[in-house]
Amino acid sequence: MRGGEPGAGRRRLPAGRPATIGTTAPPVSRTVARTARLVVRWFEPDDAAFVLRLLNEPSWIRFIGDRKVRDVEGARAYLDRGPIDSCRRHGFGLNLVALRDGGTPIGMCGLIRRETLPDVDVGFAFLPEYWGQGYAREAAAAVLDHGRRVLGIGRIVAILAPDNVRSARLLDRLGFRAAGRVKMPPDDEELLHYVSETGLP
Repeated sequence: MRGGEPGAGRRRLPAGRPATIGTTAPPVSRTVARTARLVVRWFEPDDAAFVLRLLNEPSWIRFIGDRKVRDVEGARAYLDRGPIDSCRRHGFGLNLVALRDGGTPIGMCGLIRRETLPDVDVGFAFLPEYWGQGYAREAAAAVLDHGRRVLGIGRIVAILAPDNVRSARLLDRLGFRAAGRVKMPPDDEELLHYVSETGLP
């Protein structure tokens, strides 16, 4: 995900780590994390109405791209082909982020496996009314911890549009370092490339 809070988001895996990453994953908990204020969990088809709104926010379209999802059925198809399918196949993907108190969905955050990148990348996007309250950082930190501690992924990257200043600041606070630029197919759009490594063997 080209990451506002829409944010960053695109495999090199450390040796000796679980062979299930990138293959058919065993059954795992659909709740990725519970933080002080948030629940991060796998998407379900019933989340389509929320996803429809998020994908059509001007900030999403500007920083991530127009997915041309215009109705609930299209949003349900987007979930089934994307986040839900990724979690089924890899054991991770983009997740719903909801407020712990009341369960209101406010954004998405997760890890993404792309054919166009050698590494797993982190992606995040939140509704504008929840920007500036630390939710993106809280969710992303939990997702990164889950990726490293539970999935054993030692190197996680992020990509984002050059003008996405908010997300660049967030990546810096999360411990990512700038690593140049990368061209992403199909149109070879040039995006900023960030890297975070834990030093896992």
